[in-house]
Amino acid sequence: MSAPRAPALDNALLLLDILRCIPRKRYISSTRIHQILVAQGREVSLRTVQRHLDTLSASFPLEVDTRSRPYGYRWQAQAAGLNLPLLTPSEALLLQLARADLAALLPTRILTALEPLWSSAALELGTRPEAEAQRRWLHKVTRIPDNQPLLPPKIDPDVLEEVSEALYAEETLALTYRNARDEAREAIVWPLALVQQSVRLYLVARFEGYDNQRILALSRIQKARRTGERFPYPSDFRLSDYVAQGHFGIHRGRRVRVRFVIDPAVGRHLVESPLAEDQIVEPTANGLAITATVVETELLHRWLRGWGEAVRDVEITPVASQDSSC
Repeated sequence: MSAPRAPALDNALLLLDILRCIPRKRYISSTRIHQILVAQGREVSLRTVQRHLDTLSASFPLEVDTRSRPYGYRWQAQAAGLNLPLLTPSEALLLQLARADLAALLPTRILTALEPLWSSAALELGTRPEAEAQRRWLHKVTRIPDNQPLLPPKIDPDVLEEVSEALYAEETLALTYRNARDEAREAIVWPLALVQQSVRLYLVARFEGYDNQRILALSRIQKARRTGERFPYPSDFRLSDYVAQGHFGIHRGRRVRVRFVIDPAVGRHLVESPLAEDQIVEPTANGLAITATVVETELLHRWLRGWGEAVRDVEITPVASQDSSC
């Protein structure tokens, strides 16, 4: 059993944790810092956090926004901040690469709690001479879309926070949203999953009183409010199965066997990245004949049309439910 920490050490560690919570470019309130510390397992009162912030503001280059209560805190523009040697250059590189992919898929409270870690990773890569190789790596790799790139739709940050927090806590949501016909609607929903498809973010939810799933674009949700009421997360819902069924390709409700001939020059990638596990590739006199069992979606039809004259002789046949290849 390890010896208990001295109160002075506990207090010093708490001060460090508070400093780690303070960002550079925006203010964070004492209330929010307190929430982060509690989420991290700290047993500390809001008043204690506020008292420590008063002390730290007198000793560190912090800016205090006193225009409203609770006060906001951030590091001054030219301040060095709190830079403890906690990350290796390789760890900092991993965090920087992961941040873009994680930003839309983590609960807001966790993102906020990780903000000091993101800042530390950026500082680690930006200032340490021994991180030069990792710093250069960020400019050597990228991800590009395989279709026409679109700008992401605007999502109300308050909506995103309420939705992610309700999903995390398994609480019902009161929503005001606009449907596909641009009609205003209000509903109570059970948030089941958050899905990012290209630049768009979707909520998979069950409307209260129903047992099927609906997909709501977050950009169409105008207001979201956690009700504080827990709901029983359905045991029959698995996100991986739901996605595999083709719902995000605009599901047509059936599995089909698709066959087409594609020019070898443009179809070679299908040999390396097949459409399905049962895909068959047959060389023909005028191209590659591809046969595979897939879910029929609008995305499939758009993909086939997108090849233009390079794809021809398209045949789409429904697969019988008793067919073992399903």
